[in-house]
Parts: sequence; structure tokens; C-alpha cells
Amino acid sequence: MSMLPVEFFIAIRYLKARKKGFFSLLTTFIAIGGTTLGVAALVVTLAIMSGFQRDIRNKILGIQPHIVITKSDGESFKNYLSVEGEIKINKAIVSVSPFIYKQGIIRSLSSAASTGIIIKAVNYENENSMLDFSKQIIVSDTNFDGKKIGEKSIILGSELAKSIATSAGDEVVLMFPGGFGNIPKMYKFTVSAIIQSGMYDFDSSLGFIDLKEGQKLFSMEGDVTGLDVHTNDFDRAIITALQLQKKLSYSYRVKAWIEMNKNLFSALKLEKIMMFLILGLIILVAAFNIISNLLLLSVQKSKEIGIMSAVGFSKNSISKIFFYEGIIVGLAGTILGIIAGFLISFALKYFDIFKLPKGVYYVDKLPIAIIPVDIMMIAASAFIITVLAGIYPAYQVSKLEPLEAIRYG
Repeated sequence: MSMLPVEFFIAIRYLKARKKGFFSLLTTFIAIGGTTLGVAALVVTLAIMSGFQRDIRNKILGIQPHIVITKSDGESFKNYLSVEGEIKINKAIVSVSPFIYKQGIIRSLSSAASTGIIIKAVNYENENSMLDFSKQIIVSDTNFDGKKIGEKSIILGSELAKSIATSAGDEVVLMFPGGFGNIPKMYKFTVSAIIQSGMYDFDSSLGFIDLKEGQKLFSMEGDVTGLDVHTNDFDRAIITALQLQKKLSYSYRVKAWIEMNKNLFSALKLEKIMMFLILGLIILVAAFNIISNLLLLSVQKSKEIGIMSAVGFSKNSISKIFFYEGIIVGLAGTILGIIAGFLISFALKYFDIFKLPKGVYYVDKLPIAIIPVDIMMIAASAFIITVLAGIYPAYQVSKLEPLEAIRYG
């Protein structure tokens, strides 16, 4: 404590001892409280938005691979095994799974309801190890062993199954175009399982069948539409995708998961920035409270300021007293705000304070994720704003003349 300048101790004493009554002390608490409120609101809001962003990312990665490789011209892979062997050389690649994509129509035999469907033919064992499908299955047929989808069997998204009023064990008909002027091809399938990823776009359109079954159905023996790639770090998937693109040449299209969902995450990022700026105005208002509080204090302490000047305190030292007061108020408000924000975020995360309607949101409670970088950014911004707020009062105090301060103080 002895290492601290004397101006700092005087600043603390001025804040603690107010002789002009309760009102002047109240202004200090309002200044601290305003900063606390702004910082706490920012911590909680960014924690909720980061929670939503992380939850959406996890749900997307539960149904989408880290990287997808297709042909640039949209044609099928004629030599996908050689391409697979070529990309596996990259140390970031954990696994590769071939797939076939086709669009069609699905109709329930029990209700005659029909809708569009995107069929993805996959090797279930590979895809399950990559995306952990088994955790997303909400109901399955008794014949489904969890290792293979099975012959003439299909796994449907939960929303898709609801739209055609079908469930595991029921029979459905898949219809695909038969070419120009030809009758559409129709195949009967048994629903082996229903999965729920939590992402409506996927759950309402996707269906999975066995890869070999898909190759027979679509006359693609030995061919596939593309390759799903799983990496050891999804955050670096874009870098890995660029490396693979360079290696495979431009006859192939290599896309990372973040690129395939670019609009969604760009919107979430923009929303987060806007909320930071809007709620940051609360801290700005608190900064004006700090300015008014310090100006009021300078008027109350004008006589003491004159005496200090008379006994040898320089104008710079006196201005430092009020500048330190701004720092103390800002630091106190920032620390209290972060603590309050943590406590509120903790309560929202572990206690069912707010229940979200599942029909509107894909989760039933607020997802919370406290990101250290966000907290540091909030703390730094709040502290800088409140420190800047102390500059003007400190400058005004330095302009006081000692004799006038003593005479009229």
C-alpha cells in the first residue's frame, strides 16, 4: 500500500467521507450502480447469445460433417477411392465417408400424405462414428441393430416423419424422376429409425438409406456424389478445406461447415455486435454520471483544493486526485458488474428460471456460454469509458486558482 501515490489515498478518503449529506454520497452509488448495471447486462446478454451460437454450432455438427467434397460440375465421383486415399494423407483428417445425394418425394402408405425429401445414402457405421447418429435416434424399429440401416430401410428426420404421419416400423414409398418422358421410379421402404438433430431444416427434409442400396437404386455402382470429411479440429476446418482444395485442383469443390452455414453465423455475429453496442450505451450513461459526480465533488472540496495548492500540491497532483476517483468508481462498477453478470448467468444456466416454448425454439431453456474473450472485452471497454470520464473533471479542477478556492470555498 505504501507504494501507492498520496493522491490515491486522498481520492479514497474523498469518496468515503462526504460532509454534504446523503445526496452527494448517493451520486457516487448511482455512478457505480450505472456501470455495474451496464456491465452485468452485457455479460448476461453476450453469454446468452454465445450460448445460442454454440448450441446451434453443435447441432449443425451433429448432422453435418466438418468438410464436404463434391465435383465442381455436379457429376458423380468415378474414382472416389483414389480421392479418399489422397486426402487421408493430410494429418488433420480423422475419417472419410462417401455419400450419395438425391432429391425425391416420400409418401406414407398409412396416411397417403407426401412431401419432398433429400435422400442421403451413407455407410451408417462410418457416418455414425463421424456424427454420432445413435444419440439422435428418438425411436427405432425392432429390426434396426444400430450398425446398418438395412436393405430397403430408411432413417427419417423427426419433422419429416411428422409431416407424413409415420413412425419407426411403418412403410413408406420413395419416388424419383425416371428421366424425360419416363414414369417416376417408386420403391417401398421400411422406416427403421427416427432421428432428431434439433435443427428444423435438417429434421424436416433429410432421410438416410444405406450406401449400397442407394448405388443400386440410382444405378451408380461404384460411384458416389461426394465425400464427408471429419477433422481433428472443427475450428480449423476452413484451413484444412483450403489445403484439400489446393491438393485436389479446381475440378473438385471443397467446403467447410462454416462456409455452408455462412449466412446463419454472419447474422448471429452481427446481432451479437449490435447488442454489445446498444447495451454499451448504459455504460456511457454511467460515464456521464461519473463526470457529474466528480464535478459536484470538486465544488464541495474547492476550499480543500485551495489549501492543498497553498501548501505545495501542484495542479497536476490535484487533478490526479479526481482522476483516481474516476478510476476507483469505474473499477468498482466493472468488477461488481462482472460478478453480478456471472451470478445471473449461473442462475439462468442451472435453474429453470425461464422456460422457452419448444414449438417456437429448438431448446427449452436458455443456453449459456461465458466466453473469456467476451468478458475481457466488456471489462476493458467499461474501464476505458469510465477512466475517460474522469479526465474532464480532473482538467477542470486543475484550473482552480488557490486564493479564489480558499476565499469562496
